[in-house]
Amino acid sequence: MASILIKSATVVNEGKQLVADVLVSNGIIERIDSTINTTADQEINAEGLYLLPGAIDDQVHFREPGLTHKAEIYTESRAAVAGGITSFMEMPNTVPNTLTQQLLADKYAIAAQKSLANYSFYMGASNDNLDEVLRTDAKNVCGVKVFMGSSTGNMLVDNPGTLENLFSKSPMLIATHCEDEQTIKNNLAHYKELLGDNITIDYHPKIRSVEACYLSSSMAVELAKKHGARLHILHISTAKETELFDNTIPLKDKKITAEACVHHLWFSEDDYATKGNLIKWNPAVKTAHDRDGILQALLDGRIDVIATDHAPHTVEEKAQPYLQAPSGGPLVQHALPALLQLHHQQKITLEQIAEKTAHNVATCFQIEKRGYIREGYWADLVLVNLNKPWTAKPENDLYKCGWSPFDGDTFQSAITHTIVSGHLAYQNGSFNEGLPGKRLTFER
Repeated sequence: MASILIKSATVVNEGKQLVADVLVSNGIIERIDSTINTTADQEINAEGLYLLPGAIDDQVHFREPGLTHKAEIYTESRAAVAGGITSFMEMPNTVPNTLTQQLLADKYAIAAQKSLANYSFYMGASNDNLDEVLRTDAKNVCGVKVFMGSSTGNMLVDNPGTLENLFSKSPMLIATHCEDEQTIKNNLAHYKELLGDNITIDYHPKIRSVEACYLSSSMAVELAKKHGARLHILHISTAKETELFDNTIPLKDKKITAEACVHHLWFSEDDYATKGNLIKWNPAVKTAHDRDGILQALLDGRIDVIATDHAPHTVEEKAQPYLQAPSGGPLVQHALPALLQLHHQQKITLEQIAEKTAHNVATCFQIEKRGYIREGYWADLVLVNLNKPWTAKPENDLYKCGWSPFDGDTFQSAITHTIVSGHLAYQNGSFNEGLPGKRLTFER
């Protein structure tokens, strides 16, 4: 593997900024110093650029196997690397659902061949696969995913006994999608009675309501406290839910953590008028009050990490009427530029971006030697030009689905280089796909 010397970068790491040189050798950060006078195979002049730890996205849907008309591990990991995401954790609601150890192993085999980014995959839980879940190797798998709300195939876990067993017996991190299914069904029935099949996208946050989210999230927190389980609640979408989380406990000691997603920090229900089904997600984008409450909880430490919930669908699928259009959208290429745009708006600091997209994800999931710019750690690094404006549009969208909810938006900052496990995988719009990413391992 080629050695890399990064010269004169403004390093953003662990709450500080400093100008330094960084030497990468054999995939590892060998040295960080004010000046490093040595020869490397590749040298990058990073004067005026900011060096951040590569983002670790703890929630993506890359659609392989079974849904590869929308996305593939190859295409989406490539888009992620272009967006400064060096590692991802992928969800089990593929086809077939990842509900057995063999199906989990099959996904790892695909990624080992095709993923440009580092990778891990969640084991999926259903109402009837507890024995398979308990066989999961905690040192080599990021966690167990539990859909406490509607999902694809056989993945809705709504049996109280199953939930009790999962929370009492699983030694691993349990990541939950929390929306109360019965509340959603009741809300949908109500609006169908009023409007028939003419329900439009602006009713989405009323159907998948604040109450549906809070009821499910609070139940998950109650179960975790009862059994001492390690719970991680995904994609918080309401200000009310942020009341469930604590910011008085050091992150390394927290048993209950939470995630915010970029779309819930960027969009509000006002955007349905122009974006329509393109911003139809589960849980729904809600009010500006919710958006601002999530950001505040992120900044004060009640919410611990930022992710994407990248979940692509084709343009044709999204163009269907509201009730038929699927939920989810592509985000990995544009998430870090969007966060940097929030930084330009003085809503979040660069240090907080590094903390919430990398440091805290590594701590939450106990990822081995990643998430920080430290000597002896894997070199997962991103160089950013804070003043290089560009506009998102289908011509430069790298997702297989060919569109982005950010199309038409101009970002002030651009990713210039992405280094994945010491490999310069992306540089100024060009990819080097000579080496795949590595499987994440965990200190558990």
